Amino acid sequence: MDQESKISQLTEELSETLAARRPAAAGDLIPKAPEKHALTGHRSPITAVKFHPVFALVASASEDATIRIWDYETGEYERTLKGHTKAVNNVSWHPKGELLASCAADLTIKLWDATADYGCIRTLYGHDHLVSSIAFISGGDILVSASRDTTIKVWEVSSGYCSRTIVGHDDWVRSVIPTADGRLLASCANDQSVRLWDPSNGDCRGELRGHEHVVECLAFAPVSAYAAIKELTGVVAEEAAPGQYMVSGSRDKTIILWDVTTEQELYTFSGHDNWVRGVAFHPSGNFLLSVSDDKTLKTWDLKTGRCVRSFDAHDHFATCVDFCEHSTAVATGGVDSVVKIWACA
Repeated sequence: MDQESKISQLTEELSETLAARRPAAAGDLIPKAPEKHALTGHRSPITAVKFHPVFALVASASEDATIRIWDYETGEYERTLKGHTKAVNNVSWHPKGELLASCAADLTIKLWDATADYGCIRTLYGHDHLVSSIAFISGGDILVSASRDTTIKVWEVSSGYCSRTIVGHDDWVRSVIPTADGRLLASCANDQSVRLWDPSNGDCRGELRGHEHVVECLAFAPVSAYAAIKELTGVVAEEAAPGQYMVSGSRDKTIILWDVTTEQELYTFSGHDNWVRGVAFHPSGNFLLSVSDDKTLKTWDLKTGRCVRSFDAHDHFATCVDFCEHSTAVATGGVDSVVKIWACA
């Protein structure tokens, strides 16, 4: 065997070895019971769980007015962030993990510096009712929030200045999320609608109606999910860009898959016996996770639309879910005040 052939063979063997060792978050492992860790310490229901984008940390928000930081690999408690005076409704990590944003029923948004012992470096005021959702947009220079005051606000992180207030929903806005590239926002509300917005000018880009009750949660499908969605629906994405498809979960017990471009309902996932409270896509794009007031964590195969695994995740309503982008961990939170970390298999 000549040297070139040997190099080619070794390269192939190395590629196979690396593929075998590649983190399973890129594969098809899905959460399994029992939980790896049950993290206790909060004194009231958990409202949000979010994994750090770089480190082995997860943040949890609670109606006890605190945020807790945990090491999800060891299950160890790291610290508590105190400053809000009422229920903390959501948290969001800066894309680089340098900041943590939180929003609460005390009408405020707070920014915590993860590089300096999580000190609160800024408090943002402007909403007239409880703030229900918060998210960093793409590069992390902009924040977007949603409130029970029926508005969505866009904020400059560096100054804390509210650069835009978006009006359109007729009732409590439950959640607002950006696409991965930050070019589009989606929001959902008690008015049973999902709306699409251009964050640069506040224009409404679309209105999705199909749910028969309050819409609680949203998630944009990653580009990696487009092949599975094509297999499920026969629809081909116009381009391999973020924001072509999304899902919404509702108190009508269903999850709807939407074509954002055409504003058409593509598929309805049915199986939960109570309100759907949280949704998250598997990083591979092949699965969708959901949690519900029926206490379960369900895994749906995006290629077939079927539920392939379901188990009771909490002793009370399951309120939130997140899938770690850089490991095989899944986090859920519940009204039982417990954060749970699930391994995948």
